[in-house]
This record gives sequence, C-alpha cells and structure tokens, in this order.
Amino acid sequence: MRFFSLLLFGLLVSTAGFAQNIFRAVVLDSTTREPLIGVSAVVHGTTNGGATDNRGRLALPNLNGETAQIDFSYLGYQPRSVRVTLPQTAPLTLLLPPDAEQLGEVIVTSTRTNSRLEDLPTRVEVLGEEEVQEENGIKPGNIASLLGDIAGTQIQPTSPTTGNADLRIQGLQGRYSQILRDGLPLLGGYAGGFGILQIPPLDLRQIELIKGSSSTLYGGGAIAGLVNLVSKTPRLGDPQYTVTLNQSTLRESNLNGFASGRNQKLGYTLYGGLTRQQDVDVDGDNFVDVPRLRNLTVHPRLFWYPNVHGQLAVGYTGTFESRRGGDQRRLRDGRDVPGHEYFVTNLLQRHTFDAIYTQDSVAGGNLTLKGTVSSFNREVTTNTVAFAARQLSYYSEASYLHRLGRHTVVGGLNFNGEALRPDLASLTPLLNRYTYSTVGAFAQDDWQVVRPLTVQLGLRVDHQNQYGNFVLPRVALLFRANEHLTARLNGGLGYRVPVPYVNELDERQYPQVQLLTNVQAERSLGLNGDVNWTRSFSPEVRLNINQGFFYTRLNHPMVLRPEEAPVTTPLAWQSEHRPVVSQGLETYVRLQAHGTELYLGYVFTDARRHYDPVHPHVELAARHKLAAVAVQEFSEHWGAGIEASYTGQQYLPDGSTTPGYPIVALLARYVTGPWTVVLNAENVLDYRQTRHEAVVLAPFNNPEFRPLWAPVEGRVVNLSVNWRFLKK
Repeated sequence: MRFFSLLLFGLLVSTAGFAQNIFRAVVLDSTTREPLIGVSAVVHGTTNGGATDNRGRLALPNLNGETAQIDFSYLGYQPRSVRVTLPQTAPLTLLLPPDAEQLGEVIVTSTRTNSRLEDLPTRVEVLGEEEVQEENGIKPGNIASLLGDIAGTQIQPTSPTTGNADLRIQGLQGRYSQILRDGLPLLGGYAGGFGILQIPPLDLRQIELIKGSSSTLYGGGAIAGLVNLVSKTPRLGDPQYTVTLNQSTLRESNLNGFASGRNQKLGYTLYGGLTRQQDVDVDGDNFVDVPRLRNLTVHPRLFWYPNVHGQLAVGYTGTFESRRGGDQRRLRDGRDVPGHEYFVTNLLQRHTFDAIYTQDSVAGGNLTLKGTVSSFNREVTTNTVAFAARQLSYYSEASYLHRLGRHTVVGGLNFNGEALRPDLASLTPLLNRYTYSTVGAFAQDDWQVVRPLTVQLGLRVDHQNQYGNFVLPRVALLFRANEHLTARLNGGLGYRVPVPYVNELDERQYPQVQLLTNVQAERSLGLNGDVNWTRSFSPEVRLNINQGFFYTRLNHPMVLRPEEAPVTTPLAWQSEHRPVVSQGLETYVRLQAHGTELYLGYVFTDARRHYDPVHPHVELAARHKLAAVAVQEFSEHWGAGIEASYTGQQYLPDGSTTPGYPIVALLARYVTGPWTVVLNAENVLDYRQTRHEAVVLAPFNNPEFRPLWAPVEGRVVNLSVNWRFLKK
C-alpha cells in the first residue's frame, strides 16, 4: 500500500511539473502594436513549434528544463530569439520590428514615430538602400551629388580652389539646414559645408529629407529642412562584407570597405574608407579646379542586446583630411615662386562619439536615450592668413513613444550646445566668445481623427543661454481621399541662433569676422503642402504624380556687411528688419514598369530679400530646375541609365543673371555573383563656368573669385568595382 501511494505521489508531482512548462506569448507589431497572425515560433534545436492565432497569441506545451530558447520568424519582420525561465509567471509580450527590406516598404525614423512613409502627415523624401548602393558605385567618396538629385535641393559650389560646397533646400543657404546622423546633429557652425563632402554612401542604409521648417523636431537650425542619415545596422544571422574600389578621370581614387555581423547578444558594424584626389587644373589658368585631397574615415559601432526588446549602440567616427588648393605651381613646388604665391590649405579632424539606447517595452511604450560629443579641428593656412580653431559640440536626449488607440504620442527632453575656441596664435576678435547651450522639451501627437484624416500636433520649447526662449508649434495634416489620392499640409515655426562662420566665407575672411553684437536670432514661418496620386496598374506597373508647394518667411535675417568686400576688410554681422521670403512649386511624375523607371521633375523657386530693394533676389538660387531620369534593367546582369537636368538662371549679388545650363550623365552597370562593375560619366557635355568667364581674378598672388553658379570640374568618367559577400 505504501509503495502504491509513493508511486501515485510521484506521478502527480511529475504531471504537475510537466503541466507548468508551457510557454505563452502575445506577438505584436512593434510600431502599430497590432497583433500579428501566423508568426512561427520554434523551441530552439527541436521540432516543437506553433503559430500565433488571430489575436497574436501563442502557446507551446511540453517544454522541459529550467530555461528554453524560442525562435520567432515572420515574413516582413526581423527574426527574434527569446530565452525564458520556466515556469512562466505571465505570458510574454513580444514586439517584432518590421523589416523594411523584406516588406518593400520604407520605415522613417527622422519623425521619431518609426512609421511607414505613406502613413506620415509630414512629407518625407527617402533615398533607400538601392539608391545609396548605386551612389557608392558613382561617387564613393561622399553623398553631395546624391543629395543634389532630390527635387528642391541644390548643391552649390562655394570655392573654386578647395571644392567646398553648400546644400541649399528650397532656395535658402546651407546654414538654414540641419544634418543629422541617426537622429543626432552631425555638422554645423565652423564645420561649414565640408561635412557633406566627408560622408561616404557605403556606410548608410537610407537618407531621409524633410523640407520646410522642422525645428519642432530637433531644435534650432532646421528652418529650410533637415537631412537624417540612417546608418546600417547588423542583422541576426546575416553577416555582410563589401569592398569598393573606384578610379576617375579626374584622378580620384577610392578604397572603401564595410563589414557587419551579429549574434543573440552582440553585434558590430565597421566602415573604413580612403580617398586620394590629385590636384587638377581643368581650364589651364594655373589655378586648380579640383583640390588635392587626402581623406581617411573610420566608423566602428558596437551593439549590445541586453534583452529581446533592448538595444545599445555605441559608435565612434573619425575623419582626417587634408585639402589643398590655389595656384598649381605653388602647390606642386611647395615654395613661393614670383607671381605664383597663392595657396589655401585646410587640415581637418573630426572625432565623434555617440550612444543610442532603445527599449521597446517600457510601460507599453518605447524609451530612447541618446547622446553625442564631437570635436572638430580645422586649420586654415594661406599665403596671407593662418587661422585655426576647435569646435566642441554635444547633444543629449531622452524621449518616450506610446500608442494609445488612435494617438501616437512622443515627448522628450534634450540638452545641447557648442563652443568655438580659436587658437591663441590666430588673430581674431572672437577669441573665447562663442559658447552656446540650449535646453529643450518637445511633444508630438499623431492623431488619426477618422480613417481618412490624420492630424499631427507638435510643440517645442527651447531656452538658449544667450538668445532666450523659443516656442515652436507645428501642425501637419494627412488626408486620404481614396486609395490613390492623398494630400498633405504642414506648417510650423523655426529659429536659428547667430554663429560667426558660415560656408560662404572665403578662408582668408575668417580673421576679419567681428564679434556678434546687436544681432537677433533668426525666426521663421514655414508652410509646405502636396497632393499625391498613385496608381498600380499591375504588380509591375506603377504611376506616381505629385504636386507640391513651399513657403518660408525668414525674419531678422543675418547679413554680413559690407557685402562683396575685399578679403582684408573687417566684416560684421547685422540683423535686417525686413524678411527673406522663399516660395515655389515642385512637380514630378514617376513611372515604373517591367524593369524600366522614368522620372520627370520640375522646381520653381522665387527667393527674395525684402531688405534689399535694389537687388531683391537671393543670389545663386536657381529659379527653374528641370530633371529627367531613365533607368532600364535589361537582364539580371545588365542595367543602364541616363540622367539629365537643366538649371535655369540664377541671380548674382550685383543683380545680374547667369545663363541656364544642362548637365547630362550616363551609367552602365554589370552584376555577376558578388561583383558589381559600374562605368559612369558625369557632365557628358563638359559644361563649365570657366568656358564663359574667368573665375579667378587678379591680383593672382591674392586673388578675388567670382561667385560659382555652374561646375568648374567639367566632364568626369569613373569606373568602380564592388565585391559583396553573399550568404549561401
């Protein structure tokens, strides 16, 4: 009797323990929080598995041991693995993030809600991984020309000898645009426009552009718009290795490499790139049109996944560059030769450290903590000037995203600043006088009022240590008339605090810039809208027509006086009482059909300085710009494309106008296995400003330069070879 009692007790205990080992979970979309139906889940190393029901629920019985690893997979979503302790005290809630590459959809991060492109009230233009990879075969050294291909943007060269360039958005100078990397401010102030010339495409997954006032999202500076560069991240079980080698007829050589990998707990990405550009005098005037350039860029990142919903990414970016221009004989001889004394050298170093922590399951919402510190050193030397300074910039932010029914709410706090310290040997009145700090709070609500209408309400309040308080409201509307027709309208306020150095300055003018006195912060009102019609006639035929408009009013614009002054004249910033207004229209048509893509776009820009009745037009803002692209995939191996643009007249500072000019580019691509070979020709018609006028003016030992309104480097052909590891 005692034996049977012990046997029965043992069976009851083992049965009870066996019944406890049941794994339960609810699987949701990480962005919408909607249940996912049919998600596969398997106990690692076994055939024990199942799928979620119509409420996203899952139960896996018969689990043995104290812990178990469950592998989740679902088409269009990133795979996840979870290690759980048994028995469970409560069902696990698992958030699966969408995989934009598998879905064929675009997930936008710059608006903070991680939403699909078509669901955003704010108009965002995205260059995806395919466009970025293509640019890597055309211009591996930087993304400047890629940004210039977007409607409403313009890459404006600012120096005929150092190759510096300005990114203009909707007719406004580059100082009114903000550049971010993974949602963290990247460039600005003393860094000037060299930044966009130092960012390689191989390191990026996509580029997001928001045109119009965006200060509510990321603070001051984003009056004309913002660009967010999204870095590549490692994928579980999918290592990536790629190398690109490029050579151009303008004597530019590039060697770039990227690698990434990830396991359950750790991951990494690593980019390294070298650019070597020899000096080239295209027009034969003894002054280089393409500078001598040496650039090394490294960007390692480490990723830690403490749990299934958390991620910590820590990175470092180092950029080391030497850029030399001027009289070619002086540059090559390395010593003064009578009549050939002028040279300009920029030695640049940037060290940036950043960290981003995300947790997707904090009280039902997403918590993000991020910060960056950047040190930028620039030494400028000419035959008449020696100037050096260091700019220290920092940014930190905590934000929280939560979805409540029809509302997607995000709010947060941030603290940022920058300080400029000229070298003690640099003769400048700005010594130790430029230190800014700003503390801000922001909130945004994406509210789906009814199914066709989504309203986005945003508010930011900033306090700046020298220029006081800024209250920045913003409203955006998305209306879906039907499955084909949508309309967007958004507007908001913005601001920019004064900084002494801007991209348009000649290097010799840096010591002439005076203290910032009697100047105000620039404030703006921006309004953007568009109507978009899309129709898919079959899975492979799609037509898209878009009509948009923009309006920006910039109050208290800062102007450097005197304008058009010799480089030895003291320069002072002053705030004007009447505004700058930039307005215009954007139109494009895109057709995709059976491996063929056709694009036609037109932008009209009217940018005026109301404070200057004599010369009211903003200089070097093209009034008309027409672009056309045709791409054809002939087979799985061969593809080709042609791109043509026409830039209309531009106004010069003296009120005169420039002629319009065309630019044509041709591309051929061959792909076989892991190899991609690209042959590309830019500016096939060899249009150059120097064919119309000299850009370097006497005296040649300390020259004056005409404003650049067209290319000076002429035709260039490049051949690139890319090897990419393909997982078997």
